[in-house]
Amino acid sequence: MVVAGVRLLVGLSLVLLVLVGAPALAGATDLKVSEVMLEPCPAEDLGTQPTLARPSGATCWALRGVVVNPGSKPVVDTDVFGLILDASGEPVLPNRTRVGSIGDVPPGRSSFALRLAVPAGTPGPLGTRSVKARGFSAPVRTRAGVDDELLPLEEALAASPAADPQ
Repeated sequence: MVVAGVRLLVGLSLVLLVLVGAPALAGATDLKVSEVMLEPCPAEDLGTQPTLARPSGATCWALRGVVVNPGSKPVVDTDVFGLILDASGEPVLPNRTRVGSIGDVPPGRSSFALRLAVPAGTPGPLGTRSVKARGFSAPVRTRAGVDDELLPLEEALAASPAADPQ
């Protein structure tokens, strides 16, 4: 009987500690996405992987666009959602509307690029529909370090003139 009482007291204490000590929840923010393009990855991109190097038969595509953060603070841990469609209008990535993460979005306009693996032999041209982004007011994922390297697609985006926020 005493053991059950102690367990109940410990359980209630943990619940109270979690409720009182819990940090504020990060609010979600919807962002507008425009100027969406879907094109094959550049040949020099490591993600392109020639057909012979990848027996699974996937091809690399880059989804590029502009995301607008109308607020005065950065939106963090931003995900991009949308449908990737083949030439007949059928989804290329069935049951998957989250196409990737673009990290933090500063206030204003920012360019982004995501790498997608599309099954080889998918009839083109590929298209998109309902592309949008959603991020948070506070981090919800583990943060990358300052010295972490950029992926080749990110480096190419950072080097392009369109990458500068406007």
